[in-house]
Amino acid sequence: MPVESPRPQYRQLADLIRAAIEQGEYPPGSELPAEDQLAGLHGVSRATVNRAVLILRGEGAVRVVRGRGTVVRELPVLRRDGITRQRADLREADAARGAFQAELARLSLTARSEVGVAEQVPPAGIASLLGIEPGAPVVTRQRRMYGNNVPVQLAVSYLPHEIAAGTRLMDADSGPGGIYSRLAELGYAAAAFSESVRIRLPETDEAAFLVLDAEQRVFAIRRIASTAAGRVVEVNDIVLPAHQWELRYEWRSG
Repeated sequence: MPVESPRPQYRQLADLIRAAIEQGEYPPGSELPAEDQLAGLHGVSRATVNRAVLILRGEGAVRVVRGRGTVVRELPVLRRDGITRQRADLREADAARGAFQAELARLSLTARSEVGVAEQVPPAGIASLLGIEPGAPVVTRQRRMYGNNVPVQLAVSYLPHEIAAGTRLMDADSGPGGIYSRLAELGYAAAAFSESVRIRLPETDEAAFLVLDAEQRVFAIRRIASTAAGRVVEVNDIVLPAHQWELRYEWRSG
């Protein structure tokens, strides 16, 4: 039962349930007891339980599954190391198909991507970043990405048509190391990366794929990859559930 405290009772209860999840009382993928059971267990009203569970849903600790009830998040928080993840030795480890598969393998998770490749005219802003004329085509690689079959990421890469067309960059499986290894083989090794990150509400299709509640947010990352000579060879728009990922950036001064 929540103790006497200036903090609202539903927040205290959310703390208790969160701690129970973290301690393994409710393992990943398991169902929380029904609201009336939780109310009886903690000596509070169902309304208090409902508000506590809403907090946990907003945090991504639990989600509601039709026909099952309230389910504990299946995966741990995933760490995305924005500085080192594109090192060739890391993204090619054990024949991984790029940084995403390699980073999930290091967490003992199985990565899977549904890939769609097309030749399209990109938005004007993308064309400008790639340094191509408006209306000129690019090669796009759209990915729906899973960890242990749980949707965890959406991404679309835009590649210059003159570089990518007719190459392995148009294969759904781009091979060990992913597209950056293929770009290097073509003489366009990505040597510099920049990322901008925003937190925003998901679009309808993003929320549907990533199984997000209305209160949840996403990280929207735009990565630009350039050669040592300054040629932009990829613009990648990435969408991640904010509750599922930790973004890590580490560098040394001097």
